[in-house]
Amino acid sequence: MTTPASLLHSDAFLSQLAIDEAVVRALDEDLGRAGDVTSIATIPEATKAQAIMVARQPGVIAGLPLAVAVFQKLSSEVRVQAHVRDGASVAAGTHVLTISGPARAVLTSERTALNFVGRLSGIATLTADYVRRTAGTKLRICCTRKTTPGLRALEKYAVRCGGGFNHRFGLDDAILIKDNHIAVAGGIRPVLERARAHAGHLVKIEIEVDTLKQLREVLETGLADAVLLDNMDIATLTEAVRMAEGRVVLEASGGVTLDSIAQIAATGVDYVSSGALTHSATNFDIALDIEA
Repeated sequence: MTTPASLLHSDAFLSQLAIDEAVVRALDEDLGRAGDVTSIATIPEATKAQAIMVARQPGVIAGLPLAVAVFQKLSSEVRVQAHVRDGASVAAGTHVLTISGPARAVLTSERTALNFVGRLSGIATLTADYVRRTAGTKLRICCTRKTTPGLRALEKYAVRCGGGFNHRFGLDDAILIKDNHIAVAGGIRPVLERARAHAGHLVKIEIEVDTLKQLREVLETGLADAVLLDNMDIATLTEAVRMAEGRVVLEASGGVTLDSIAQIAATGVDYVSSGALTHSATNFDIALDIEA
């Protein structure tokens, strides 16, 4: 019996439509025009197999619903039993999934399934490390739009599996005024006035600043909901929190590392956003072993 998809997810939501789209695209990329010629040539069609997906390192698992979808897309006869769910912390050697069914389908699915779980578990594991280093503070760790093209929904889901939070998903779900917007629009007050006049009542406005002088100007307008403090050192972040006095949400970004995250959290900012969660996460070491 296959573990229901609802039991594979962490508390984070991932659309079945996003899963199906990603799986079809990945399998099409791998199978090409002729399919898995190696398995077709060497494995008799009626052969059955059982395999174990094994974590080769400690970390946080993400991507299991995609792995299951990959196996079952190639054969409805494949059965998958999950031993953990997305968001689970595992030790090296943990059995994650048991897969059984037509051997050709299992072998053909192997790399695509591992690619999904390896990539997303790497992101979840790195995110969890950031979150762990800020324990006891109010800071929330967020990802950015620096994602792999076509995989944003999956990678942002992996961040949530690791205990992080998502920044905006795209250009359409919040107003984020960057330095280039300010330059083209003619300054902080003009750009904020235009943004506020355009925004609906549910649309938040965030503006990026890189100096305390700019922060002061933003605070004087009273038009921003949040301020992104770009590439500020610890002393400057601390002063920014003092200046803001809780009037706006403060987000630190730029140059954030595992070594600096605890100090950043101690300044009192509300959020940290880091592109490294998605663009620099190391692939999680996971394997598929055929059982004799």
